[in-house]
Amino acid sequence: MAKAIDIVVGAIASKQNDHRENCDCVREADIGSAVEGTARPTVTVVIPTRNEARNLPYVAKRMPPVDQIIVVDGSSVDNTIEVARQLWPDALIINQSRRGKGNALACAFEVSTCDIVVMIDADGSTDPAEIPDFVAALVSGADFAKGSRFTSSGGSDDITQLRRLGNKGLNWLVNQLFATKFTDLCYGYNAFWREHLTVLDLPRTDVQEAQWGDGFEIETVINVRVARNGLKIKEVSSFEGKRIYGRSNLNAVTDGLRVLRTIGRERRLHRSATAPAKAPATSR
Repeated sequence: MAKAIDIVVGAIASKQNDHRENCDCVREADIGSAVEGTARPTVTVVIPTRNEARNLPYVAKRMPPVDQIIVVDGSSVDNTIEVARQLWPDALIINQSRRGKGNALACAFEVSTCDIVVMIDADGSTDPAEIPDFVAALVSGADFAKGSRFTSSGGSDDITQLRRLGNKGLNWLVNQLFATKFTDLCYGYNAFWREHLTVLDLPRTDVQEAQWGDGFEIETVINVRVARNGLKIKEVSSFEGKRIYGRSNLNAVTDGLRVLRTIGRERRLHRSATAPAKAPATSR
């Protein structure tokens, strides 16, 4: 098993390393190199999991030194939690309160303690070795570092033509409605200063009923709210690898429609928030 993992890790890492060699990335593997000459911020990495035991060893092999790792699990039926404990003995491992990626992130954000929060996936598609690039973007002045597969030095081994077209259309719509310049709205590799957490206004985690924002639409919710509140956004080139083991929980059609509904909902919230208050009626 370990040998098989090493073979898979080696093949994927080779391709991701090739990407890093051909782009303007922070070359070193530790966070300190990204913040030379400044006080080093502390970094939390959030990893939502659901039956990802076979993929976590790859994630661990690519992880640079960070201050806090939070694994937030969504009722895994394999040994995901046990593997996570073996790989990261000091990690904070919690269970999410409802279903969905959005709820998982909200639960993890609540217990994060560091200056910077980074969101990655547990399936090997997001490369932890890129974390210093996101930290560097924040330290250089950004409030929110947005990963993108579609910048000149980004890329993907995993995106289908349908998802590419859908993402392009959703990008265009959000950029038109919110005066943004996103190139990869639906990519979940992002980072932000924790002090801006209140801006995200994510769904409550202490209720049992499903909330809007609990699912894959969470990336759109976060991106739009960051933009609406005037935070400085910087895109970071990222290379998306293929999922190593298992099947994705993402459905291009149903989740795409949910993102479309999210855009409409956030637009209505934006318009109501910016509409001038009505003058009080005068009595005669």
